[in-house]
Amino acid sequence: MRQKLFIARRLFGHREDAGRVSRPAITIAVCGVAVGLAVMILSVCIVLGFKDEIRRKVMGFGGQAEIINYESIYNAESFPIAVDDVMLLRLSRVPGVTHVQRFCTKAGMLKTDETFQGVILRGVAEEYDTTFLAEHLVEGVLPKFRADTTSNQILVSRIQANELGLKVGAKVYAYFFNETAKVRRFTIAGIYDTHLTDFDQNIVFTDLDVCRKLNGWEPDQCSGTELLVADKTDEGIGNVVSLLVGIVNRTTDHYGATYSATSITELYPGIFAWLSLLDTNVWVILILMVGIGLFTMIAGLLIIILERTNFIAVMKSLGAPDSALRTIFLHFGAMLVGRGILYGSVFGIGFALLQRYFGIVHLDPATYYVDSVPVRISWLLIGLLIAATFLISVIVLLLPTMLVSRIRPAQVMRFE
Repeated sequence: MRQKLFIARRLFGHREDAGRVSRPAITIAVCGVAVGLAVMILSVCIVLGFKDEIRRKVMGFGGQAEIINYESIYNAESFPIAVDDVMLLRLSRVPGVTHVQRFCTKAGMLKTDETFQGVILRGVAEEYDTTFLAEHLVEGVLPKFRADTTSNQILVSRIQANELGLKVGAKVYAYFFNETAKVRRFTIAGIYDTHLTDFDQNIVFTDLDVCRKLNGWEPDQCSGTELLVADKTDEGIGNVVSLLVGIVNRTTDHYGATYSATSITELYPGIFAWLSLLDTNVWVILILMVGIGLFTMIAGLLIIILERTNFIAVMKSLGAPDSALRTIFLHFGAMLVGRGILYGSVFGIGFALLQRYFGIVHLDPATYYVDSVPVRISWLLIGLLIAATFLISVIVLLLPTMLVSRIRPAQVMRFE
């Protein structure tokens, strides 16, 4: 085996006539593997980053799980449930839950002298985790949300501010309709921008007390509670929701409302189904890139074998068996694959790191929900990609090495 590897290395490192057809064939084969692997690494990193970014933004608007009124699941209108300090404490002690916060919603309309826009007023209390909002705050300050007092301050999105011509500190009237119309005058405390258009167009943040009074609910009622969990994977969220279902489902509050636990993926099935479809795109890219790399490697190795028929004939004349010669060219092919993998890994990982830390490629946030290409580097998946590419390539290269068995020394020497 050592002799075969030695000969393969000598063939691989031999720099004979630069005019040989095999020289550009080798270059194309190496480039095919390098480009294919680089594209695969970037595809996986970008899709992982994109899915993480969209999931993070959606969960930033609603946590990972919610306790709501059972009737609210099948209605556009929000129905109340009673949530007191005892229930908040009980929910916070559920394994896997890191934070619990109340919320209240009310559909309405913001109106200026020139135009108007329908919105969903989302009232939150002092326990609300404002980390997500603070991260995406672009102007002004965050209101100090309260559950028992009204500041009449709201946080609007940049989309809403642009469409209504609003700035920080401006006054705006909001109209709400039940049996009668209700009017409130709010002050714009701040403007946020998450680039998640479906949410930014609709949601306005204010005090929980405002929404509660607009709905005409009791002091201990709200639309529900949002729960933040430690494990934000689908499995982790599912485990927490399963525990919550056993605790609150089919139980009622003292007003007769029925509690129901649900996950964020159940509340927004369309968004998460769309994200799942991205995995299909990745598999298509992986299959195409592997196919291109294998095709160039097989073609390159065939050309190399055909150009070295004299070498093969001499080796056979000296008694070398077909299996030994096939092993030599298999080692040769493995070296080509290794060089392509090295170049592809350096380019793919290098570009992914540049994009992650410097955001050199930008996107239209109105279309893609992000302003630059998001990247998450998973060293485990990259390692699996590299290992799978090398293993599949070497296995497939067994096919062109079979050509060695069909070369007859007598015919080669007679031809020469």
